[in-house]
Amino acid sequence: MPLTDLAAARLLIVGDVMLDRYWFGDVERISPEAPVPVVKVARSEERPGGAANVARNVAALGARVGLLSVVGDDEAGRRLQELLEASGIDVSLHVDPAISTTVKLRVIGRQQQLLRIDFETSPSHEVLRAKLVEFELRLSDCDAVILSDYGKGGLTHIGEMIRMARAAGKKVLVDPKGDDFSKYAGATVVTPNRGELRAVVGRWTDEGDLARKAEALRSALGLEALLVTRSEEGMSLFHAAGAVHQQAVAREVFDVSGAGDTVIATLAVMLACGADWPEAVQAANVAAGVVVGKLGTAVVGRAELDAALN
Repeated sequence: MPLTDLAAARLLIVGDVMLDRYWFGDVERISPEAPVPVVKVARSEERPGGAANVARNVAALGARVGLLSVVGDDEAGRRLQELLEASGIDVSLHVDPAISTTVKLRVIGRQQQLLRIDFETSPSHEVLRAKLVEFELRLSDCDAVILSDYGKGGLTHIGEMIRMARAAGKKVLVDPKGDDFSKYAGATVVTPNRGELRAVVGRWTDEGDLARKAEALRSALGLEALLVTRSEEGMSLFHAAGAVHQQAVAREVFDVSGAGDTVIATLAVMLACGADWPEAVQAANVAAGVVVGKLGTAVVGRAELDAALN
């Protein structure tokens, strides 16, 4: 599958951004204070996470990308701005002095995540309303919109955003959160993982039962498609023309964090370039197989995806 036209795609991403911090070290003893490992930190890394990682994945594929989100007036927010600008992303981070930027701190020892500490607060109504106004202004300069919902409060107006984007003729892709998908009604496609779908439709007994439940949800929400990512079982797309299943292609799995970001980013870029659903899902599945072989929130570059597809 040739990827010659990816640079023509223009994506707008809205959602919850966060700063992913990693402390790497060695574990050589157990603490005398409590039965926990002692990590001697040797190095640290910072990477954009959440919707910011989706934006990094889009940029890594060579497409044009704008990012709209909310951060606090703090060091973590300023660091996110720097990292995103360095990735070539047209970033607009609305500053809310009343909140702290979401930070996820992971402690890694011998390639294993030992602990994660989260710092987060929800943004104010006034800042979110200002973001909605900018969203409407930016719609004319994109081919597709990704709404990346991490449940941190940044997508309070998601229903209005979907209606605005669809009225403007844009494809809308949603990475969902929680057990109420009604707020995503009218989107082009929603991309839950296996656990997220189960929380909404309940358990399924076999592939036929899954297809019935998925199709009922797709129909109820008025979606063009529903893409379910299923870890070692690959992914399944349910749309009007029938179902498309892709087997998992990962050679080695180090870390699945951020894999959903890579899936929705690749799917959106492919659709924005005119790919049909089977082509877009195949590319997203292959990209996911590459990214889970990397540690932490990572991206798949254009050359990597090209090589993996051919």
